[in-house]
Formats: sequence, C-alpha cells, structure tokens
Amino acid sequence: MKKQHRFIDELYPIAEAQLGYFTASQASEIGLNTANLAQLANRGVLERVSRGVYRLSRYPNSARDSLMEAMLWPQAKSGGPIGVISHESALAFYGMSEVSPSRIHITVPMDARLRRELPRHLTIHRATLQPAEVKKVDGILVTTPERSLRDAAAAHLGRSLLRQAIEDGARSGHLIPSQAQRLADEMLSGEGVAAAP
Repeated sequence: MKKQHRFIDELYPIAEAQLGYFTASQASEIGLNTANLAQLANRGVLERVSRGVYRLSRYPNSARDSLMEAMLWPQAKSGGPIGVISHESALAFYGMSEVSPSRIHITVPMDARLRRELPRHLTIHRATLQPAEVKKVDGILVTTPERSLRDAAAAHLGRSLLRQAIEDGARSGHLIPSQAQRLADEMLSGEGVAAAP
C-alpha cells in the first residue's frame, strides 16, 4: 500500500501537467508496471482510457480531455509525446472558423511506428514538424495557427472555412495582419481578408 502511494505521488506531477492523463511508458519510468496499473485501476485510483493511456480517476474533467488523449495515444515507448493536434482540430482548438471535425486530427513524425489499431475517432497525418511550428497550450501540443491553416488547406478544407479561419485568426490575434494577408493571398487567390476591428 505504501509503495502504491509513493507511485501515485510520483505519477501525480506527470498527470497534472497533462490534464490528469499519463501513458503506460510514463508510468514505467517511475517503476509502475502493467500489473501495478491494473491493480490501481481495479481500486478505482485510475482508469484506462485507451490502450496505453490512463487517467487519474479523481482528476477534474476538462473540455480538452479528448485532445490530450489523442495527443498521448501515439506516444513513443520512451520519451515524450509524439502526437501533435493539427489540421482542422487545431483550427477548432484556436477557435478559428466554425470547422467541426468528426475526428481528431494528429500529426506524428514520418518514422513513427504505430503498431496498434487506430481508434476510430482519430485521423493520423505524418509530417516533419519544426519546433517553431508547434506550441504547447495547457499541456497540449498543437500546430501553430499558420501551420494548421496550411495543413487544412492541403487537406482540401473548403475556401469559405479557410477564409473564415484566416479572418478569425486575424481578429483574435492568432495571426498578425501581414501573416493573415499572406495566407489569404496564398490560399484564396488574393481575395484578401477583412480587416480586424
């Protein structure tokens, strides 16, 4: 029992930085094996969310829980998360346009080995993201607004939603005016964007 309390004490800071979530590999790094995780799940201390992803049961729920789970799902066996919220899901995260994807879009490195069956609520993209193209917001890795727009455009998001996303980004400050104009010129054939108020 004391040993399990020690594990929880060590696990809590990891989970706290990730909205109460953690992975089996993160638990393994502090000495928790799958049998320990199963015991803690049976006692109601934690819950298994998906294969390899767990959540502290008493941690408060967040509107971004599904994004955190998606980000952690493809985590490498060692090291940190490799999934980044991207495409339309990143635009929705920033509140840029009325896009409402039916699946959560995540981008993983080109060489990521994902041997598990892909959950139905995820769409995986592969790309080499530069550090400057990724932000961390409330513990969630998400592509920058500009990269998100470029990815969504490449995935054939409709012109009206792209235009709305650029305008929303300019209005909210997620895009500076020159950036918004450049993206509009590039993606909307020079239509321009409405000036931010």
